[in-house]
Amino acid sequence: MKERIHLLYEKLFITPKPFPPGNYQATINTDDGSPLRLHLRVEQDGMGILVINASTILHLNPTATEIAYHLLQQTPEEEVIKEMGKRYRIDDLVLREDFTNFKERLHSLIHTPDLDPETFLDVERLELHEKEISAPLRLDCALTYQLSNGEAGSYAPIDRVKRNLDTEEWKTILDKAWQVGIPHIIFTGGEPTLRPDLVDLILKAEELGQVTGLITDGLRLSEKDYLHQLLQAGLDHLLFILVPENDQSWEALRDTLAEDIFTSVHITLTDKSPKDASALLTKLNKMGVKSLSLSADSTENREKLPLLQQKASELGFSLVWDLPVPYSKINPISVELEEAEAKKEGAGRTWLYVEPDGDVLPGQGNTKVLGNFLTTPWEEIWLKATR
Repeated sequence: MKERIHLLYEKLFITPKPFPPGNYQATINTDDGSPLRLHLRVEQDGMGILVINASTILHLNPTATEIAYHLLQQTPEEEVIKEMGKRYRIDDLVLREDFTNFKERLHSLIHTPDLDPETFLDVERLELHEKEISAPLRLDCALTYQLSNGEAGSYAPIDRVKRNLDTEEWKTILDKAWQVGIPHIIFTGGEPTLRPDLVDLILKAEELGQVTGLITDGLRLSEKDYLHQLLQAGLDHLLFILVPENDQSWEALRDTLAEDIFTSVHITLTDKSPKDASALLTKLNKMGVKSLSLSADSTENREKLPLLQQKASELGFSLVWDLPVPYSKINPISVELEEAEAKKEGAGRTWLYVEPDGDVLPGQGNTKVLGNFLTTPWEEIWLKATR
């Protein structure tokens, strides 16, 4: 009788153990015969991060993570239903429906143009900052602190940065980041397009399977050949730092929007900004911009942000608050914005920031050096970041 009661207790109350953590990868063929590159990172709590074709990151709940794992292993559907049915004690029909729905959503995402590089399935974005994860989701790489206008030093902390890493050193960092499970790379600065090896670095990340983003003033993007080189190398998304008073900036934005790449536009409110900044948003909306990043360069200009945010919401823009804006005259890091609380929470946990010499900071503007990505053991860097 004791044994029967024990078995009944297990059946009713014991939650299945999370799926074994680890990193998995595979290339499978879709229904139309095209190859699909999948990389899956399973966390200790069973949550998962699925990278699709080095261009889209899905954040998954434990059940979806297990389904994704079986897709990578190409486990026959009947076997998946049988195994997960035992683990979760769920009706076969329900599991089959979940399995089919996941594959359909995956197929839809694969064929969606200009897709946001990070998609959250049944996971709240801010919850990720509170979870214990094995490695950050993103690495922000400041390739240089030089700016397009030739300025540098006075607007970036280059008193700490004695040199710029060379191409092979940055490739070593990308390799190391991939080995510890970091799926998302942001190239920033300064102005990263000033680096002659930017295309090579994007190509390296693409070969590894990482999703890549670029934060740029966009001036070089008016050179269509250069823009196409970035896209062909595998660049997945852009944060375009718009300079409203610069005609070349508008020209480059139009050229970028004509391409198949997810693009957010960053606007920093300055004393040079139009008095009616909402008219600027209307113009961007008519051009087809769908995602915005907003900041201010002073406490006075900060007061204009709530109205601008409200206008952005009315026009249907999605707002991005967690990407690092290049160091420059309009660097907003020193301005404390209530809307940027998520940015502070994620720094040092959801993402890390690498300076041009390889030193690792929790985030842009945070002067705490966690080590050097080239020379410090990863375990030591991550321990300092999370404790």
